[in-house]
Amino acid sequence: VQLQASGGGLVQAGGSLRLSCAASGRTFSSYGMGWFRQAPGKEREFVTAISWSGDNTYDADFVKGRFTISRDNAKNTVYLQMNSLKPEDTAVYYCAASTALEKLVAGIERAVEYWGQGTQVTVSS
Repeated sequence: VQLQASGGGLVQAGGSLRLSCAASGRTFSSYGMGWFRQAPGKEREFVTAISWSGDNTYDADFVKGRFTISRDNAKNTVYLQMNSLKPEDTAVYYCAASTALEKLVAGIERAVEYWGQGTQVTVSS
């Protein structure tokens, strides 16, 4: 599976962005998918994840009510809708694929089997 993230950019505080992560390969629907982010000078952290079916989602506390993850298995794509963006959301956002969803949600990076290349999100105040 190869992952290609897109949709990042510069937005003012309070604005919105939608990230996409397109996957190659016929086994996309077998994977739990997630998003991580890494801000300058900080460690990469878990943001949100979604089960292979899309029925279950898991969010870090700092994005609850603002970010929504979704997936379209027919298009081999996972999305991250980000609303009410804050300057502290500025980071490089990475999509991730794992068959170990529980570990993905726990932020265990070694459980990630495939990473996207990252897309920069910058929120100005």
